[in-house]
Amino acid sequence: MKVWLVRGLVLAVVHAAVQTAQAWVRAGDPTAVGWLRPTALSVLVAVAVVWGGIDGWRGLEGRGLAWFKASLVAGPVGGVLGVIGQGVFVDDTGAEALPVAITGGAAFIALLVLVPAAVGLLFGKMARPAAPTNA
Repeated sequence: MKVWLVRGLVLAVVHAAVQTAQAWVRAGDPTAVGWLRPTALSVLVAVAVVWGGIDGWRGLEGRGLAWFKASLVAGPVGGVLGVIGQGVFVDDTGAEALPVAITGGAAFIALLVLVPAAVGLLFGKMARPAAPTNA
């Protein structure tokens, strides 16, 4: 399986799980919105930064393009899985939520994957040991 597909699908599942958990907590405690949203977003951002950092440190071939493609997969797939998760586990969210999830929601998710992964790639590349030179 392609590296970008694995990254995109894993981050789509992470986002869907976080979105569903966030909706579940909000349904039980509507006052939790103040701390819940930043915490939920930081989970997805942390996964992307760490995984991007590992790719940068390892020197993965084509890592920038792989993360770009992963973000394009994670966006719409994460949006659809999030709607399904909310509909099954939390409330009566239905097909009417899909257009928003696969347009604006998908773009937001893609940025939540791409930007932190790029930061992780940068820091991982900086942390990589220098290659020995044969002079």
